[in-house]
Amino acid sequence: MNQVYQKVLDCYESIKERIPFTPKVALVLGSGLGNYADSMEVKAEIAYSEIRDFPVSTVPGHAGKFIFGYVGAVPVVCMKGRVHYYEGYPISDVVLPARLMKMMGAEILFLTNASGGINPSFGAGDFMLIKDHISCFAPNPLIGANIDELGCRFPDMSKVYDKKLQDKIRKAAEENKIPLQEGVYVQLTGPSFESPSEIKMLRTLGADAVGMSTVVEAIAANHMGMKICGISCVSNLAAGMTDNPLTHEEVQEAADKSAPLFKKLITESIISF
Repeated sequence: MNQVYQKVLDCYESIKERIPFTPKVALVLGSGLGNYADSMEVKAEIAYSEIRDFPVSTVPGHAGKFIFGYVGAVPVVCMKGRVHYYEGYPISDVVLPARLMKMMGAEILFLTNASGGINPSFGAGDFMLIKDHISCFAPNPLIGANIDELGCRFPDMSKVYDKKLQDKIRKAAEENKIPLQEGVYVQLTGPSFESPSEIKMLRTLGADAVGMSTVVEAIAANHMGMKICGISCVSNLAAGMTDNPLTHEEVQEAADKSAPLFKKLITESIISF
Protein backbone atom coordinates (compact mmCIF):
# COMPACT_ATOMS: atom_id res chain seq x y z
CA MET A 1 0.00 0.00 0.00
CA ASN A 2 1.09 3.59 -0.64
CA GLN A 3 3.03 4.75 2.45
CA VAL A 4 1.40 8.20 2.47
CA TYR A 5 -2.06 6.64 2.40
CA GLN A 6 -1.07 4.09 5.04
CA LYS A 7 -0.08 6.93 7.36
CA VAL A 8 -3.51 8.58 6.95
CA LEU A 9 -5.16 5.21 7.70
CA ASP A 10 -2.98 4.72 10.78
CA CYS A 11 -3.92 8.19 12.07
CA TYR A 12 -7.59 7.43 11.54
CA GLU A 13 -7.41 4.01 13.18
CA SER A 14 -5.74 5.50 16.25
CA ILE A 15 -8.65 7.89 16.95
CA LYS A 16 -11.75 6.55 15.18
CA GLU A 17 -13.34 5.32 18.41
CA ARG A 18 -13.09 8.85 19.87
CA ILE A 19 -14.83 10.64 17.00
CA PRO A 20 -18.32 11.50 18.32
CA PHE A 21 -20.11 11.95 14.99
CA THR A 22 -19.67 12.15 11.23
CA PRO A 23 -18.76 15.78 10.50
CA LYS A 24 -20.25 17.59 7.54
CA VAL A 25 -17.79 20.50 7.56
CA ALA A 26 -14.02 20.43 8.19
CA LEU A 27 -12.94 23.88 9.36
CA VAL A 28 -9.28 24.93 9.40
CA LEU A 29 -8.69 27.87 11.73
CA GLY A 30 -6.02 30.36 10.75
CA SER A 31 -4.28 33.03 12.83
CA GLY A 32 -6.63 34.95 15.09
CA LEU A 33 -9.32 32.27 15.11
CA GLY A 34 -7.87 30.00 17.77
CA ASN A 35 -10.74 30.67 20.15
CA TYR A 36 -13.48 30.01 17.61
CA ALA A 37 -14.37 26.74 19.32
CA ASP A 38 -15.60 28.76 22.32
CA SER A 39 -18.69 29.54 20.25
CA MET A 40 -19.30 25.89 19.32
CA GLU A 41 -21.27 23.22 21.14
CA VAL A 42 -18.20 21.08 21.74
CA LYS A 43 -18.60 17.30 21.98
CA ALA A 44 -14.99 16.09 21.93
CA GLU A 45 -11.37 17.17 21.55
CA ILE A 46 -8.37 15.21 20.32
CA ALA A 47 -4.87 16.66 20.66
CA TYR A 48 -2.62 16.17 17.66
CA SER A 49 0.00 14.71 20.01
CA GLU A 50 -2.43 11.87 20.80
CA ILE A 51 -2.72 10.82 17.13
CA ARG A 52 -0.25 8.24 15.87
CA ASP A 53 2.50 9.87 13.74
CA PHE A 54 0.49 13.08 13.33
CA PRO A 55 2.47 16.29 12.58
CA VAL A 56 2.32 18.85 15.38
CA SER A 57 2.22 22.61 14.79
CA THR A 58 5.19 24.60 16.14
CA VAL A 59 3.90 28.09 15.28
CA PRO A 60 3.11 30.57 18.10
CA GLY A 61 -0.64 31.11 18.34
CA HIS A 62 -1.45 27.75 16.73
CA ALA A 63 -2.76 25.27 19.29
CA GLY A 64 -2.77 21.69 18.11
CA LYS A 65 -6.01 19.75 18.35
CA PHE A 66 -9.15 18.66 16.57
CA ILE A 67 -12.37 19.93 18.08
CA PHE A 68 -15.67 18.23 17.31
CA GLY A 69 -18.84 20.20 17.84
CA TYR A 70 -21.90 21.83 16.37
CA VAL A 71 -22.22 25.21 14.70
CA GLY A 72 -25.97 25.63 14.82
CA ALA A 73 -27.17 22.21 13.73
CA VAL A 74 -24.14 21.52 11.52
CA PRO A 75 -21.64 18.90 12.76
CA VAL A 76 -18.13 20.32 12.39
CA VAL A 77 -14.61 19.04 12.92
CA CYS A 78 -12.45 22.05 13.64
CA MET A 79 -8.70 22.07 13.16
CA LYS A 80 -7.32 24.38 15.84
CA GLY A 81 -3.86 25.10 14.48
CA ARG A 82 -2.46 23.82 11.18
CA VAL A 83 0.96 22.61 10.16
CA HIS A 84 2.96 24.47 7.53
CA TYR A 85 5.53 23.42 4.97
CA TYR A 86 8.05 25.90 6.42
CA GLU A 87 8.06 24.00 9.71
CA GLY A 88 10.09 21.31 7.97
CA TYR A 89 7.40 18.73 7.38
CA PRO A 90 7.12 16.94 4.04
CA ILE A 91 4.23 18.27 1.98
CA SER A 92 2.35 14.97 2.46
CA ASP A 93 2.29 15.68 6.21
CA VAL A 94 1.06 19.24 5.63
CA VAL A 95 -2.03 17.94 3.83
CA LEU A 96 -2.47 14.85 6.02
CA PRO A 97 -5.00 16.63 8.29
CA ALA A 98 -7.24 17.49 5.33
CA ARG A 99 -7.11 13.90 4.14
CA LEU A 100 -7.83 12.66 7.65
CA MET A 101 -10.88 14.91 8.00
CA LYS A 102 -12.19 13.59 4.68
CA MET A 103 -11.72 10.07 6.04
CA MET A 104 -13.80 11.11 9.06
CA GLY A 105 -16.63 11.83 6.62
CA ALA A 106 -16.39 15.60 6.07
CA GLU A 107 -17.87 16.75 2.76
CA ILE A 108 -16.82 20.42 2.89
CA LEU A 109 -13.41 21.90 3.63
CA PHE A 110 -13.64 25.48 4.91
CA LEU A 111 -10.17 27.07 4.86
CA THR A 112 -9.24 30.26 6.71
CA ASN A 113 -5.95 32.09 7.05
CA ALA A 114 -4.22 35.39 7.70
CA SER A 115 -2.62 36.96 4.65
CA GLY A 116 -0.75 39.92 3.29
CA GLY A 117 -2.76 42.18 1.01
CA ILE A 118 -1.37 42.62 -2.51
CA ASN A 119 -4.38 44.29 -4.11
CA PRO A 120 -3.90 48.05 -3.52
CA SER A 121 -7.61 48.45 -2.78
CA PHE A 122 -7.33 46.14 0.24
CA GLY A 123 -6.70 47.33 3.77
CA ALA A 124 -5.55 45.62 6.98
CA GLY A 125 -8.51 43.88 8.58
CA ASP A 126 -10.35 43.20 5.32
CA PHE A 127 -11.83 39.77 4.63
CA MET A 128 -11.28 38.22 1.22
CA LEU A 129 -13.41 35.45 -0.24
CA ILE A 130 -10.98 33.13 -2.04
CA LYS A 131 -12.23 32.67 -5.60
CA ASP A 132 -9.12 30.96 -6.96
CA HIS A 133 -5.49 30.36 -6.10
CA ILE A 134 -1.98 30.28 -7.56
CA SER A 135 -0.01 27.18 -6.58
CA CYS A 136 3.34 27.55 -8.35
CA PHE A 137 5.49 28.28 -5.32
CA ALA A 138 4.88 25.37 -2.92
CA PRO A 139 5.35 21.69 -3.79
CA ASN A 140 2.24 20.06 -5.20
CA PRO A 141 0.99 17.52 -2.61
CA LEU A 142 -0.02 15.11 -5.39
CA ILE A 143 3.56 14.59 -6.62
CA GLY A 144 4.58 10.94 -6.37
CA ALA A 145 2.59 7.76 -6.83
CA ASN A 146 -1.11 8.59 -7.06
CA ILE A 147 -3.25 7.45 -4.14
CA ASP A 148 -6.03 5.82 -6.14
CA GLU A 149 -8.14 5.36 -3.00
CA LEU A 150 -8.37 9.16 -2.71
CA GLY A 151 -8.68 10.41 -6.27
CA CYS A 152 -7.55 10.34 -9.89
CA ARG A 153 -4.02 10.94 -11.20
CA PHE A 154 -4.80 14.24 -12.97
CA PRO A 155 -7.58 16.11 -11.08
CA ASP A 156 -9.26 19.07 -12.74
CA MET A 157 -8.53 22.38 -11.00
CA SER A 158 -10.84 24.70 -12.93
CA LYS A 159 -13.42 24.98 -10.13
CA VAL A 160 -11.58 24.30 -6.88
CA TYR A 161 -13.62 26.77 -4.81
CA ASP A 162 -17.28 25.75 -4.91
CA LYS A 163 -19.51 28.39 -6.53
CA LYS A 164 -22.56 27.58 -4.39
CA LEU A 165 -20.55 27.84 -1.18
CA GLN A 166 -19.14 31.17 -2.37
CA ASP A 167 -22.68 32.44 -2.90
CA LYS A 168 -23.67 31.37 0.60
CA ILE A 169 -20.67 33.18 2.10
CA ARG A 170 -21.49 36.32 0.11
CA LYS A 171 -25.10 36.16 1.35
CA ALA A 172 -24.00 35.67 4.96
CA ALA A 173 -21.67 38.67 4.68
CA GLU A 174 -24.38 40.84 3.12
CA GLU A 175 -27.06 39.89 5.66
CA ASN A 176 -24.70 40.63 8.55
CA LYS A 177 -23.32 43.82 6.98
CA ILE A 178 -19.77 42.44 6.92
CA PRO A 179 -17.66 43.93 4.11
CA LEU A 180 -16.21 41.18 1.95
CA GLN A 181 -13.50 41.53 -0.67
CA GLU A 182 -12.91 38.83 -3.28
CA GLY A 183 -9.76 37.69 -4.97
CA VAL A 184 -6.99 35.23 -5.75
CA TYR A 185 -4.79 33.82 -2.99
CA VAL A 186 -1.21 32.70 -3.57
CA GLN A 187 0.80 30.47 -1.25
CA LEU A 188 4.55 30.86 -0.87
CA THR A 189 6.64 28.57 1.30
CA GLY A 190 7.71 31.02 4.00
CA PRO A 191 8.81 31.36 6.72
CA SER A 192 10.39 34.61 5.56
CA PHE A 193 7.96 37.29 4.47
CA GLU A 194 8.06 38.25 0.80
CA SER A 195 10.38 40.92 -0.57
CA PRO A 196 8.92 44.02 -2.28
CA SER A 197 10.06 42.68 -5.67
CA GLU A 198 8.35 39.36 -5.01
CA ILE A 199 5.13 41.17 -4.14
CA LYS A 200 5.41 43.15 -7.38
CA MET A 201 5.81 39.85 -9.25
CA LEU A 202 2.80 38.31 -7.50
CA ARG A 203 0.65 41.34 -8.30
CA THR A 204 1.66 41.00 -11.96
CA LEU A 205 0.63 37.34 -11.86
CA GLY A 206 -2.83 38.32 -10.67
CA ALA A 207 -2.67 37.58 -6.92
CA ASP A 208 -4.67 39.69 -4.46
CA ALA A 209 -3.36 38.20 -1.20
CA VAL A 210 -0.39 36.09 -0.17
CA GLY A 211 0.24 33.66 2.67
CA MET A 212 2.05 30.50 3.73
CA SER A 213 -0.77 27.94 3.78
CA THR A 214 -4.14 26.92 2.30
CA VAL A 215 -3.38 26.20 -1.36
CA VAL A 216 -1.79 22.79 -0.83
CA GLU A 217 -4.70 21.81 1.43
CA ALA A 218 -7.17 22.90 -1.23
CA ILE A 219 -5.34 20.83 -3.87
CA ALA A 220 -5.42 17.71 -1.70
CA ALA A 221 -9.09 18.24 -0.82
CA ASN A 222 -10.02 18.82 -4.46
CA HIS A 223 -8.23 15.59 -5.35
CA MET A 224 -10.53 13.80 -2.89
CA GLY A 225 -13.70 15.37 -4.26
CA MET A 226 -14.43 17.64 -1.31
CA LYS A 227 -16.30 20.90 -1.75
CA ILE A 228 -13.97 23.74 -0.82
CA CYS A 229 -14.39 27.34 0.27
CA GLY A 230 -12.07 29.83 1.93
CA ILE A 231 -11.82 33.24 3.54
CA SER A 232 -8.59 35.11 4.13
CA CYS A 233 -8.16 37.81 6.74
CA VAL A 234 -5.89 40.49 5.29
CA SER A 235 -3.89 41.19 8.43
CA ASN A 236 -1.35 43.54 6.86
CA LEU A 237 -0.37 45.08 3.55
CA ALA A 238 2.41 43.14 1.88
CA ALA A 239 6.05 44.21 1.65
CA GLY A 240 6.73 47.35 -0.37
CA MET A 241 3.16 48.64 -0.06
CA THR A 242 3.96 50.53 3.16
CA ASP A 243 7.19 51.64 4.83
CA ASN A 244 6.59 49.37 7.83
CA PRO A 245 8.61 46.16 8.31
CA LEU A 246 6.56 42.96 8.59
CA THR A 247 6.46 40.87 11.77
CA HIS A 248 4.52 37.81 12.91
CA GLU A 249 3.39 39.79 15.96
CA GLU A 250 1.79 42.39 13.67
CA VAL A 251 -0.02 39.68 11.74
CA GLN A 252 -1.27 38.03 14.93
CA GLU A 253 -2.38 41.35 16.44
CA ALA A 254 -4.35 42.37 13.35
CA ALA A 255 -5.90 38.90 13.06
CA ASP A 256 -6.92 38.99 16.73
CA LYS A 257 -8.51 42.41 16.27
CA SER A 258 -10.57 41.17 13.33
CA ALA A 259 -11.46 37.89 15.00
CA PRO A 260 -14.96 38.74 16.38
CA LEU A 261 -16.28 39.75 12.95
CA PHE A 262 -14.42 36.88 11.28
CA LYS A 263 -16.03 34.40 13.69
CA LYS A 264 -19.46 35.85 12.95
CA LEU A 265 -18.93 35.47 9.21
CA ILE A 266 -17.73 31.89 9.54
CA THR A 267 -20.62 30.92 11.83
CA GLU A 268 -23.32 32.43 9.63
CA SER A 269 -21.75 30.84 6.56
CA ILE A 270 -21.56 27.35 8.08
CA ILE A 271 -25.14 27.52 9.31
CA SER A 272 -26.22 28.12 5.70
CA PHE A 273 -24.25 25.18 4.27
